[in-house]
Amino acid sequence: MANRDLLFAVACLLCAMITIQSGASIAKQLFPHVGPEGTTAYRLGFSALILCLIFRPWRHMPKKWGPIVVYGLCLGGMNITFYYAIERIPLGIGVALEFTGPLAVALFSSKRKRDYLWVIFAIAGIVLLLPDMSTQEGLDPVGVILALVAGGFWAGYILFGKKTGNQGSGGATVAIGMTVSALVLVPYGAASQGSALLNWELIPLGIMIGILSSALPYSLEMVALRNMPAQGFSIMMSLEPAVAAIAGLIILGELLTVWQWFAVFMIIIASVGSSLGSKEKH
Repeated sequence: MANRDLLFAVACLLCAMITIQSGASIAKQLFPHVGPEGTTAYRLGFSALILCLIFRPWRHMPKKWGPIVVYGLCLGGMNITFYYAIERIPLGIGVALEFTGPLAVALFSSKRKRDYLWVIFAIAGIVLLLPDMSTQEGLDPVGVILALVAGGFWAGYILFGKKTGNQGSGGATVAIGMTVSALVLVPYGAASQGSALLNWELIPLGIMIGILSSALPYSLEMVALRNMPAQGFSIMMSLEPAVAAIAGLIILGELLTVWQWFAVFMIIIASVGSSLGSKEKH
């Protein structure tokens, strides 16, 4: 792989992380109005519509439907369980817990001892981001479990995204996967929230969430997956908790402690080490 291809993949991932966490911060503000179910319906429904109009996936239908259906189900499962989680716990903490999925992918796909060093740095940073659950201000245990479940779906998204990305157009693949998830979760959101979803004051925010949280970042991530190994992708995504913490600070007013900034620094070290390791392999 040329250095230019790797740098392009890294740039795509950085843009994806910034947009997806900005969208998550906006989405959290919709929970009081339409709940996580309605917010998920907005996100997936509008994302699927936008992606289908742009990429016209019917012109690039996959040869094997199994992986792309699982990819779409993982994508949808990741979205709804994550929204349920951050309804109960802070955004940055939710992303940190969700990271057990990508880290598991990185660990089990590792072939060199040096790669474990970056996993250790990333895990240490994530642990430092977590508050003490033994105190009265501890995390909601249900929120913790939901974030971990979202991490499991995220792992599936990475693994099956790599398989589907090799079949053809990355944009068309994301559009089909998003449509699969929308077909499952938009009816669920509509049944749960009913006419509240038709509020014309909320629909523009729903469209914005669809673009920032799914349509744009997932397309960028698919491009990155096609240009770097799954392991490098997984550990590079360790920047996600840091981006989430910054988005939470700017949009939601969530402050970081000195220890949390130190954790962010450790995660950045893991991400840089991962990208350098990916460069050496290709």
